[in-house]
Amino acid sequence: ALWCLRMSLTPARGCLLDLPWEDVLLPHILCHLPLQQLLSLQRVSKSFQSLIQLYLANMRCFDSSQIRPAIPRAAFVNLLKDNKVLQQLALQNCSDWLTDCELLPVIEQNHHLHQIQLKGCAQLSRHALVTISLSCPSLRQLSLAHCDWVDSLSLRSLADHCKALEAVDLTACRQLKDEAICYLVQKCSRLKSLSLAVNANVGDVAVEETAKCCPELEHLDLTGCLRVKNDSIRVLAEYCPKLRSLKVKHCHNVAESSLSVLRSRGVELDVEPPLQRALVLLQDVVGFAPFINLQI
Repeated sequence: ALWCLRMSLTPARGCLLDLPWEDVLLPHILCHLPLQQLLSLQRVSKSFQSLIQLYLANMRCFDSSQIRPAIPRAAFVNLLKDNKVLQQLALQNCSDWLTDCELLPVIEQNHHLHQIQLKGCAQLSRHALVTISLSCPSLRQLSLAHCDWVDSLSLRSLADHCKALEAVDLTACRQLKDEAICYLVQKCSRLKSLSLAVNANVGDVAVEETAKCCPELEHLDLTGCLRVKNDSIRVLAEYCPKLRSLKVKHCHNVAESSLSVLRSRGVELDVEPPLQRALVLLQDVVGFAPFINLQI
């Protein structure tokens, strides 16, 4: 930003703003500057303000974490008011300021979004998810982790309109039950990654339907799903040959008898084999790992 300012104020060396804006400055220079610096650059002159506004209107990716301190809601609305080409929108942990009033206009005018991150945005409502489903037909990745406002009706709307989904994070969406998850996976059979973690209402029915409907599934997070049992894990092993990782920590009804098949295939599990767990516990108790002849 300082270099740009120096160039713009040094006639002998020419002015940065004399370069073609849309052909040079936007795609080859401004794209390499952090968003926070771009916003500061607006204050240099009216010409720079116009340049940055043009950049914001053509920005493909917006990540609120690049702005420190937290972005004020009025500033967010102003930054994206002219943008209709966003492809990625990351607004995680914006619960202190983000509501439907700020988010919905951005979603409604950006129909090319394929990745949306709303983790921890607690002040939104089910209308936000309905708007996403109606406005973003090409959506592929969506994170709604820790969004208690997600309910079965809004999730059904998502499933009906966003069939290209490949990754969905529903961690701690506590209103959701097996029926809602089953409807989602039946409509969105391209899913490769799904998180149902920390959801006490999710059980074997949802896991089995996911396995049968999503043969491309690679990652499944069931951490803390207390109703999940061995039977659904066996179905998962049978129907999901591409599974690469499975998280079942704190699933107390899932035992090694169902995990062993996945483990033998090289699937990454977050639960250690029984013998290894026993050795770790023994080491914690006695302070060292005794020699054990595993060939006996």
